[in-house]
Amino acid sequence: MVKVVGVRFKKAGKIYYFDPTDILVEKGQNVIVETARGVEFGEVVVGIKEISEEEIVAPLKCVIRIATGEDESINKENKEKQKFAFECCLEKINKHDLDMKLIDVEYTFDNNKIIFYFTADGRIDFRELVKDLASVFKTRIELRQIGVRDEAKMINGLGPCGRTLCCATWLGDFEPVSIKMAKEQSLSLNPTKISGICGRLMCCLKYEHEMYECMKENLPNVGEKINTPDGEGIVVDNNVLLESVKVRLVEDKDKNKLSEDIYIYKKHEIKKNCSDCKCPHKDGQECAKQNKESKDNNKNNKHEIDKNCSDCKCPHKGQQECAKQNKQPKKNNKKTKE
Repeated sequence: MVKVVGVRFKKAGKIYYFDPTDILVEKGQNVIVETARGVEFGEVVVGIKEISEEEIVAPLKCVIRIATGEDESINKENKEKQKFAFECCLEKINKHDLDMKLIDVEYTFDNNKIIFYFTADGRIDFRELVKDLASVFKTRIELRQIGVRDEAKMINGLGPCGRTLCCATWLGDFEPVSIKMAKEQSLSLNPTKISGICGRLMCCLKYEHEMYECMKENLPNVGEKINTPDGEGIVVDNNVLLESVKVRLVEDKDKNKLSEDIYIYKKHEIKKNCSDCKCPHKDGQECAKQNKESKDNNKNNKHEIDKNCSDCKCPHKGQQECAKQNKQPKKNNKKTKE
């Protein structure tokens, strides 16, 4: 087991894990850590804990020290300088007439690099822009193109629910969301209803998806035949939250005629149709149990038949040898007949 601490560099940003070494750090403290792009200032959001070595993404960087008052001042100065860098870059973009939208600016803690985040519909030739920025700031310049989801995360805003965006407040990583999740939750497939301000499917579609899948397993599918207190019927719709189904009853079995009226039944009022079985329960569960027992018995019987060969005269007392001997006389009889 290895001791680690979780550090976040931005609000609602991804959590990165570091080796605390011999430093006793607590949740909520600011620390200076070693990263792939140099020394960085971050906040501890996960206290010291032990994890297995298999979960570690090597190499594991170290916590250098707990942030001092001087470190806090440097971090504050960097944030103030970001405002000037943003305005300067915006001016240069307009000067070069580039079709790009500047979103955010970030200074590394040691001021060795400035990162400019932007969005654009396609590829942008910003070589001249980088030269101009480098001449102004006298440091390394990186222009990083991001997607619409990251744009919404950095800018923040209000979602359709009226609350601040999940991605900008607590959601660290973006997880894949599909239209299938909206369908399984019986939501309107109107893009304006299920899309966030980024124009993509809302992340919250995934929050309850697993629960819907679990609850749907206990309800019959649309088109499935079931037994109700009023007789046999066909499921035309189901409501996962209310745990109920809408059913059209079978009026004439020979003609497969269904009733025009639709009836609503709760989960405990219906049973799976099992009209072809011979069990008295007709609910599918007893049938499944009997079928399973029957299969197990047949399997055991087959095993006994295969292994038992007490009546044969072969020395092996096994089915394979018996079958071989039984097959041989048939060939001999055929030759004799000829």
